[in-house]
Amino acid sequence: MKRFIPFLKSPPRVAVIRLQGVISAGGRMGAGLNDATLAPMIEKAFRRGKPAAVALAINSPGGSPVQSALIAARIRRLAAEKKITVHAFVEDVAASGGYWLATAGDDIWVDDSSVVGSIGVISASFGFPDLLARHGIERRVHTAGKSKSFLDPFRPEKPEDVARLRTIIEPIHDAFKAQVSERRTGKLPADRDLFTGDVWVGKAAVDEGLADGVGHLVPKLKSLYGDKVKLVPYGVKRSLFQRLSGRLLGDAIDLIEERAIWARYGL
Repeated sequence: MKRFIPFLKSPPRVAVIRLQGVISAGGRMGAGLNDATLAPMIEKAFRRGKPAAVALAINSPGGSPVQSALIAARIRRLAAEKKITVHAFVEDVAASGGYWLATAGDDIWVDDSSVVGSIGVISASFGFPDLLARHGIERRVHTAGKSKSFLDPFRPEKPEDVARLRTIIEPIHDAFKAQVSERRTGKLPADRDLFTGDVWVGKAAVDEGLADGVGHLVPKLKSLYGDKVKLVPYGVKRSLFQRLSGRLLGDAIDLIEERAIWARYGL
């Protein structure tokens, strides 16, 4: 109709970007959230049809801090370039890197049962120093560079290795804290340490300044942009081969690790 009546005003459009899953540089047959995979979709959401706003539908327990930073930075660059407001909506969980994604929003909305936070960095592994000896196996490791066998799981843990690990994860934690502090300026309580890796649920996250209120995507966007607002969904499309291959050839270790990340939050 607008094509024939140019002055007829169209209802506002809001692009809805779904960010669901573990954040990882790679993954099983292209699964997982990462900047390279999401970039075309995010660019299209901001550029197509002059949206009045962009909404992020987030359901992620976290993952790679670098990919989290890259995705959030891309969203903020486009928001500034196009002068578009970004609203973040948390579903089951926005924890760790998932919360980093949520901070790309100008405001953050949660469900009463959403798990939010986990602003910290974790490094987890296993140690098997006695396993080989018990089975009469001799392990031979030769390195050029004294740190190449850093945190070798088949050797007893060394205090100097643990100290070196701290020098790796602390700067990552500092970057996470800086992101949250900058994006939630004026909203975080001055007398509370929210960067301990703890999580909050629903209204408690709002009370701590990590979210702006309890609200669901459709009714909140209608209240902001009118009942006639048009929601345009954007999601990662996987080919039939990728979907079938992911089921038939999925790496068992990747599956276990992914389930372990979700399980931290009871999901």
